[in-house]
Amino acid sequence: MSASGAAGNKVIIFRKRIAGLSPSTLQLFVSRARKAVCLRDPVNVLITSSRELRSLNRQFRGADKATDVLSFPSPPAPLRGQLHRVAGDVAISVDIARENSKRLGHPVAEEIKILVLHGILHLAGFDHERDQGEMAREETRLRRRLKLETGLIERTPLRVSSSRKARDRASNPRRKSA
Repeated sequence: MSASGAAGNKVIIFRKRIAGLSPSTLQLFVSRARKAVCLRDPVNVLITSSRELRSLNRQFRGADKATDVLSFPSPPAPLRGQLHRVAGDVAISVDIARENSKRLGHPVAEEIKILVLHGILHLAGFDHERDQGEMAREETRLRRRLKLETGLIERTPLRVSSSRKARDRASNPRRKSA
């Protein structure tokens, strides 16, 4: 395991190594992404296994499955001058990142950066499940600015809620549902 950070206020932890990506290189990318999103406070990043992401997902979101990235925003600071404030934490599954990078034909280091950007957007308050495409548009804009190949949202199939599926079937009975 390796880590970087100053006085505990920004930390990058690699529980698994990534070819072509050091903690200092990732910290530089996190700083660039954070500034591009206009997120003032530092961000902590954990690069770990699917097993640990599954445990975190189960504990904090009630979903007993591994996922590629989780974001944990810090609670609002009670005092403006609070020391060592962080915007939040981002946890990434290196196992899923490796699978995605093979499937998409780009380096694992690139995939980790894509996931970090996605997580930072969530820390900045974006929510692709509720914002009618605002986060997807911002991710696309920032991906280009940060020279990343493809964004997470644009390559993920749209999830349609079951109530919307039922409403769509009622208004168009010939339409097949998934």
